[in-house]
Amino acid sequence: MTTSASKPLLGCIADDFTGATDLANMLVRGGMRTVQTIGVPAADTRIEADALVVALKSRTIDAADAVAQSLAALEWLRAQGCRQFFFKYCSTFDSTDKGNIGPVADALLNALSPIGGGTPFTIACPAFPENGRTIYRGHLFVGDVLLNESGMEHHPLTPMTDANLVRVLQRQTRSTVGLVRYDAVARGAEAVRASIDALRHDGVRMAIADAVSDADLYTLGEACADLPLITGGSGVALGLPANFRRAGLLADSADAGELPRIEGASVVLAGSASKATNAQVAAWRETRPAFRIDPLAAARGEPVVEQALAFAREHMNASVHLKTAQPVLIYATASPDEVKATQRELGVAQAGELVERTLAAIARGLREMGVRKFVVAGGETSGAVVQALDVRMLRIGKQIDPGVPATATIGAEPLALALKSGNFGTVDFFEKALRHLEGDAQ
Repeated sequence: MTTSASKPLLGCIADDFTGATDLANMLVRGGMRTVQTIGVPAADTRIEADALVVALKSRTIDAADAVAQSLAALEWLRAQGCRQFFFKYCSTFDSTDKGNIGPVADALLNALSPIGGGTPFTIACPAFPENGRTIYRGHLFVGDVLLNESGMEHHPLTPMTDANLVRVLQRQTRSTVGLVRYDAVARGAEAVRASIDALRHDGVRMAIADAVSDADLYTLGEACADLPLITGGSGVALGLPANFRRAGLLADSADAGELPRIEGASVVLAGSASKATNAQVAAWRETRPAFRIDPLAAARGEPVVEQALAFAREHMNASVHLKTAQPVLIYATASPDEVKATQRELGVAQAGELVERTLAAIARGLREMGVRKFVVAGGETSGAVVQALDVRMLRIGKQIDPGVPATATIGAEPLALALKSGNFGTVDFFEKALRHLEGDAQ
């Protein structure tokens, strides 16, 4: 498929679906027309955009598989003509001691090293101050507490028990890991570049970069303009559009986030067990209809998919009056204790896969009922849902909440989606997202 002969400027690889939309949202805010692909497109695909974001589902898979998928994405992005590359992961650095951040960053650095010449080097900066993620002296804070005291220590797949990201990353790679200290960041881009040069001289290939404000992220973005590869959360991408604009490669674009209006019924699907999503589910249930998926019931073979669809049909009246349909929430979100109990019964990986399969099947059934607008909470859940709906590409729209934009499908059945990382969004996010997808947001 060829949509344009123009070449994109920035090529991005994200390790999950909501992380991809989070990054794409940041680039749209900077005036870059951005398209997100679900997986690596066919080799002959050409897309008109300033930035391309390839969404993988590689955060918690085997490290070798994550590396292979990421390198395939890089090869496709290089073929598009991208000038710089970005590896995006979660702002809470979700990973284990085996990876996958370190192994993927190493592989991408090795593949790109001929571009820049000299010692391969990249920063690692998951900071996102707008959502309370800051880094100081290499330690990641979530709000006012260290990462390992934020609730992330209870994550079912990637429990984060160490807030010192230099140590965390060093356990994942044979490369020497250093630190771009706040002292340098506070003095501006030139001081950061000098710090990078000193680290390179000492044999450092990757460095955690301190950042406690958006101003710091703009500084880091400017300082890294000449690095072939940047890694981090979406926040450090704040400063990248301006680099291309200063180079005369990017025009101002006031309509970078415009999306078509899509008609049809709406639904909210939630699979994340994060604190934020638990609060969002609780807020919705106070005034709106909701149906809970019980993984143990699904494991016993009970018809939970059919029950959920019947519940949605009853409340939405989708087959008769789509425009007056009442949106419902279908969720598997649970407390940490409930999640652990389910994992003891089914196994950690099996429990997660069962929830994803169940919500994916429900999403397919809802589409058949006339649902065209989906709000989805959770990175793994979002990945399962977009794959179930056969979504291949998304145009990125305006921000709903920090890190979460509205999106619309490209080259397929028109669907509107809001894909939310588990920990993102205000307590009323679900209602806010539905208003955006309906086109009613101010």
